[in-house]
Amino acid sequence: MNTGVVSMRYARALLLLTEESGRGEAVFQQARLLLKDPSTVPQPLEPDLEKLVVLLHRNGRGEYLRLVLNDFIRIWCRSTGAKLVHLTTAAPAPGLPERLAGILGGRVFFDTEVDPGIEGGFTIIMDDILLDASVKGQLERIRRQFIERNQRIV
Repeated sequence: MNTGVVSMRYARALLLLTEESGRGEAVFQQARLLLKDPSTVPQPLEPDLEKLVVLLHRNGRGEYLRLVLNDFIRIWCRSTGAKLVHLTTAAPAPGLPERLAGILGGRVFFDTEVDPGIEGGFTIIMDDILLDASVKGQLERIRRQFIERNQRIV
């Protein structure tokens, strides 16, 4: 069976369960933690999330947990109108997430990362859209334009 279909079915079931129990945001936060670092399991695990893990293992689908959690996060955000933003900066920028949250409006959850490799600026990934305002990205765009223009001359 298609892994995307299987993971989406379990994710939808988890979403329905969390809507009934009212613990959607808590499950969402724990799912993010589990995906970020699978070696550290939050204690205590949310009851709805624990039911999912037990169900997956009972049905022999334990290896789908990561896919199910990713799908759950995506559909939970869609159903609540929340936004999940992955922000990468070249150096720590403590005020940037708050400023971006004000621009985006609504409930915004940030996954932040510091990557000196982007040399300056920041990148944002939201809803599978990349906004690259990094120095590295700008230099790469200039390099491609230079190559493209020089190939037309020759």
